[in-house]
Amino acid sequence: MSGKGKKRDDHDCASDADSEGHAPPRKSFKKDSGDDSDPIVVCEISKNRRVSVRTWQGKIVVDIREFYVKDGKQLPGKKGISLTMDQWNVLRKHIEDIDQAVNENS
Repeated sequence: MSGKGKKRDDHDCASDADSEGHAPPRKSFKKDSGDDSDPIVVCEISKNRRVSVRTWQGKIVVDIREFYVKDGKQLPGKKGISLTMDQWNVLRKHIEDIDQAVNENS
């Protein structure tokens, strides 16, 4: 390996410390144009994090991503994950298991 690759820090994606104390998530379904690539924002989970559904390379994905502000515009950052429909369905099937694990660790 050339050493130019970035080391992935799994804690960066899982950290939610900046969302504490914020208002409950807002749902806003937004589609500004007929272009399939425009995301539908489902909810904002914190000030700079949101969940959206969009089309990427002709496939529907659930996108959970951090955003940043540049020149007054909110732009998607590198931190995030796009789940295919198969991956999304696996996650959905395990929501109760995830909730149980969270409750056991809180």
